[in-house]
Amino acid sequence: MVLEATMVIIDNSEYMRNGDYTPSRYQAQLDTVEIIFRRKTNSNPENTVGLMTMAGESSVVLSNLTTNYGQILSGLHSSKIEGQSNIVDGIQVACLALRNRQNKNQKQRIVVFIGSPIKEGVKELSSLAVKLKKNNIFVDFINFGEQQANTSKLEEFMSIIDSGDNLSHLVTVPQGPYLLYEQVDKTAILRDQDQLESMQDGFGEFGGAPGGAADAGFGFGMDDPNMDPELAMAIRLSLEEENTRKEKEAAAAASTKEEGQEKSTGGDEKMQED
Repeated sequence: MVLEATMVIIDNSEYMRNGDYTPSRYQAQLDTVEIIFRRKTNSNPENTVGLMTMAGESSVVLSNLTTNYGQILSGLHSSKIEGQSNIVDGIQVACLALRNRQNKNQKQRIVVFIGSPIKEGVKELSSLAVKLKKNNIFVDFINFGEQQANTSKLEEFMSIIDSGDNLSHLVTVPQGPYLLYEQVDKTAILRDQDQLESMQDGFGEFGGAPGGAADAGFGFGMDDPNMDPELAMAIRLSLEEENTRKEKEAAAAASTKEEGQEKSTGGDEKMQED
């Protein structure tokens, strides 16, 4: 299981009053924060999550890194919508919070909600990306609400920070009938890679050989077992039971064959004595 310290930065700018995401851009973020916290702490009990805002006069840390959701919830209640977002300042403050983590073995990750136009230029963002990459800090962007204005800048940022290992992610969520947290929950941001590898191994016999169909999905029409963890686990247990049954049948068949051979040998010896 991945051991991480994660700082979540919410966008609390005036754009968050917009209701194009149910029930509003701001509330949609708060609902997603809970999902992120649950997924992170459930994947590893030593994972910690912190929370901060990036709009207004300055970025504000609402909760230090913690395993207690009550602290996150208290921070959410103290936040308010104001001003314009400052992504560079927000990420820099998040880096300071991660530097002060108690467990230095934790990998460092920042999850940033972007729901308002990014005012910083590409050059400023690129410089920040270089620093983050140098310090082994991964960044996940949840890009929603202002995709047309922000996507190209975020893609340029990701091209610098991502070294090809896919440990940082850019997820763009358009307006639609689905809730923001439902869409984010299906993405690589919240996938437990160790769990996915385990699930893929469990489906290996039915999903095809490595490099084949199994690499594109997990069998049984499930592209991502995290979309329905309970069903995925039920399928995996069923497969394990089936494999156990086959092993028992094979062992019983081998035992029967050995007994038959022993009887046959005994009969041959008796005929030779006669």
